[in-house]
Amino acid sequence: MSDRLAVNFAGITFDNPVTTASGTFGSGMEYSEFVDLGKLGAVTTKGVANVPWPGNPVPRIAETHAGMLNAIGLQNPGIDTLIRRDLPFLQEKNARIIVNVCGRSKEDYVEVVERLSEEDIDMLEINISCPNVKAGGIAFGQKPEMAEEITRAVKEKAKQPVIMKLSPNVTDIAEMAKAVEAGGADGVSLINTLTGMKIDVKRKTFAIANQTGGMSGPCVKPVAVRMVYQVANAVKIPVLGMGGIQNTEDALEFLMAGATMVAVGTANFFNPYATSEIIDGLETYVEKEGLTNISEIIGCVR
Repeated sequence: MSDRLAVNFAGITFDNPVTTASGTFGSGMEYSEFVDLGKLGAVTTKGVANVPWPGNPVPRIAETHAGMLNAIGLQNPGIDTLIRRDLPFLQEKNARIIVNVCGRSKEDYVEVVERLSEEDIDMLEINISCPNVKAGGIAFGQKPEMAEEITRAVKEKAKQPVIMKLSPNVTDIAEMAKAVEAGGADGVSLINTLTGMKIDVKRKTFAIANQTGGMSGPCVKPVAVRMVYQVANAVKIPVLGMGGIQNTEDALEFLMAGATMVAVGTANFFNPYATSEIIDGLETYVEKEGLTNISEIIGCVR
């Protein structure tokens, strides 16, 4: 692979702009027989908390037209397992690593960030769509002042660049991006899933036990592209775009809208080769267009 796909995100140079969306790729183990993990720009891990989380009751996944709903509930084995098992595996595969962090309180986030401070990882992605138990269950990412506060707390302890993952379930996504930028974020990623619901008409009940779930897949892409464009034009920090990316053309849309990197999520479930195919497609694109570097098209649509 040539260096024409290399991008700089918050001071870190990645070989290409393609990573995985947290929660859709595990920590790479499940996909390593399909994809050369070292070929990816980075592997973004499943969200990790300070202690193991059991997740929500089943059923917790349902198909929808052009997408899916999930209410996994951020089930994860906790930071101890990530450090002992997952990080060494990814390092052995020569993968660049972005660790996604989740928590139910400011203290939870800070504890995980501190535990990761001496680990050989490239970035932290902070999932602020988690419910803040101390604020009655409202997500950290739904109030600007709360988002700024958690960003500032994490940045005080983080040794790696910090990406704040924004929720689309807000009135003004640009306002949220500005809040985390004010809190010291090195970058933002978006979009997380949109809240949705499906009814099982045969059983006359909710399709998933949690009643609502996060909607992802191709159906959310137009919303995601719009929000990435808004945020990229509202803040000075780089944007990691995601939401319904299936192929190279989808990835190019996000880059042209202003994203510096992109993450592939739901597509991994039906095409485990998706990330690798998109990287190959971007390589073909820059060659065909005669670009010196893929960054020449970032934010080209105004």
